[in-house]
Amino acid sequence: MKKLLFLIPVFFCGSALLAQPLMKVSSAEHDFGKFKEEAGKQKYDFVVMNRGNEPLVIQNIVASCGCTTPDWTKGPIPPNGSGKITAIYDPANRPGPFNKTLTVYTNSKPEVTVLVIKGEVIPHEKTIDELFTFAVGPVRFESNHLAFTNVKKTEQKMKVMQVINTSDKPAKIEFDNVPPHLTLKSNPETLKPGQKGLIEGTYDATKNNSWGNVSDMIKLKINGEPQQNVYYYVSANLVEDFSGLTKEQLENAPVFKVDSMTINLGKIQGSTANNVEFKFTNAGKSDLIVRHVRASCGCTAVQQGIQGQPIKPGEASSIKATFNSGSYKGKVTKAIYVYTNDPKNPESVLMLNADVDQDSQPKN
Repeated sequence: MKKLLFLIPVFFCGSALLAQPLMKVSSAEHDFGKFKEEAGKQKYDFVVMNRGNEPLVIQNIVASCGCTTPDWTKGPIPPNGSGKITAIYDPANRPGPFNKTLTVYTNSKPEVTVLVIKGEVIPHEKTIDELFTFAVGPVRFESNHLAFTNVKKTEQKMKVMQVINTSDKPAKIEFDNVPPHLTLKSNPETLKPGQKGLIEGTYDATKNNSWGNVSDMIKLKINGEPQQNVYYYVSANLVEDFSGLTKEQLENAPVFKVDSMTINLGKIQGSTANNVEFKFTNAGKSDLIVRHVRASCGCTAVQQGIQGQPIKPGEASSIKATFNSGSYKGKVTKAIYVYTNDPKNPESVLMLNADVDQDSQPKN
């Protein structure tokens, strides 16, 4: 009899330990297969069952990307009851195969369950407006930006862009006020109604004295008429040509070594001129040449006298600049770009930081 009384509380204690929700999902993965992008959002319901003896609560679901939106049964799911987790995938502008996850957090054991959705989006056929985004009168260009990316200072580089005449009349395309380092033409120059052509651009870096990221805004003429407030944007990154250097030349190259890449002016007043000096040394084995120095905005004036002057190995020099705080307020960061013949570091970015206080203006 004593043994019986002793076993009864143990039985109830064991039952209490087993009281918990237990989540089962109809499937851990769903494949939407192939579907067209224009079909729109795809939905799938994962059925959630509670096989435990306590209410199941789905606390949160986190999708692996913004293209997937989860929804789920918000209330407690009773023992032997069921709910659902809905996965919604948006294929807009996402052609090709996809594989996404939903991380589900519950009060079950285990607390985290990962569901997978996958499929393949067949891209929709793009319209003329989508393919040719820059409209100028009766013609449309693929873009208003012809990007040459990196162009060596010793080379001429060519780029092309498609153009189409969307009107029912011939359209002649011309470029006005083109700088000497650029050649731009339409081939053919006059497009027939509905005809596609090519904009052919040639960038001659030997005719541009600038370095680094440069751009030109080119005016357009259609059928002899200048297009008002419409520009064709041409950009390039002009870089030193180190391709011909031998291993020995690289080992004996100049090295642009700056004492500090960042200067902090601290708190300064508005409408004041503030001088900074970046000191550097040629830590290499041959002459260092500063090709070009430019600031990120007109508020910073950079001393130009250092450009083109050979700096011997071991010799020190500096780049001086003046920052005009003007109407800036609060924390300000400006950049100074330095281009040298250091093959390992041809472009250096020097940073200037300041905290401009407009409330304490200098007295006249």
